[in-house]
Amino acid sequence: MQQYLKNVLLSLLSILTGALFLYSAFTKTYSIEGFERFQYTIVEYISFPWQLAVHSSRILVGMEFALGALLIAHLYGHRKWVLKVALALLIAFSIYLIYLWAAVGNDINCGCFGDKVWMSPASSLIKNIILMAVLFILLKYHTGLQFKWAKWTTPILFIAITVSPYFYYPLPPSQPSWLQKDRYKIDLSALYTPGKTDAPQVDLYQGKHIIAFVSLTCPHCKIAAYKMHIMKEKNPSLPFHIVYAGSEKYLPQYWKETNAKNIPHMRLKADDFTAVAGYSWPAIFMVNNGWVEARLDYVSMNQAAIEQWLAEKQPVKQ
Repeated sequence: MQQYLKNVLLSLLSILTGALFLYSAFTKTYSIEGFERFQYTIVEYISFPWQLAVHSSRILVGMEFALGALLIAHLYGHRKWVLKVALALLIAFSIYLIYLWAAVGNDINCGCFGDKVWMSPASSLIKNIILMAVLFILLKYHTGLQFKWAKWTTPILFIAITVSPYFYYPLPPSQPSWLQKDRYKIDLSALYTPGKTDAPQVDLYQGKHIIAFVSLTCPHCKIAAYKMHIMKEKNPSLPFHIVYAGSEKYLPQYWKETNAKNIPHMRLKADDFTAVAGYSWPAIFMVNNGWVEARLDYVSMNQAAIEQWLAEKQPVKQ
């Protein structure tokens, strides 16, 4: 009876630990906004290049899914390598959390459970320590499921599940999606209304600018602003501007989610806003001397391509 209870307890620990890995992966991928935020967090806090963050975000989430599924199924592999990989991943995450805590502080969401559950680096570190203790117990006392082909089935399943995020979140194109094909003159006169206190500090009709029209409550808009914030941090010379619509009571939450105070912001009334941006947001325009040359898709918005566009010397056709 004692051995039976021990086996039941170990099985429950394996299932609960696996479920936590699965939930962690799910919270990062349940929406495109959540997954994009996780990817951009890697760029901002770990300083990964954009392309490396694209791959590492998918691999890390895929590993969480794979480890969670294998732990629930009690498939530990030869010499329990699944448990050892799970331990190694938690140790790597914990080192990152310690760095994040030291560099940024404890009053931020570490992103371990995406936007579903707000966790500070300190609380997530405690969670990781508990999980590592459980994995040590499983490593020492639980044999897992044993069958003839387990030695080969386990690594095949691990690899297959790890690469699965590449299928439900395919790699974005290396070049941004230029949604606007025909150049046209943009009407920004509402931004320069006499007496407007937040009028642009520069003439947006002169030179090249990236102007994003966003709603303060639109989740896609927040992710676009967050991405622009990171690009601006990496290259402060980028001529980003954000025009927003919506009640200013939403601004505190908007700032919290986007960190985009490093980008000039201007507010427009709803009618003036939609007259320029239309009804699909975010609307991100590449403007050259007052002419819209392209409209960007924020998911494929590429810093290198924007910098190349800014560097191009070409006459503007009137």
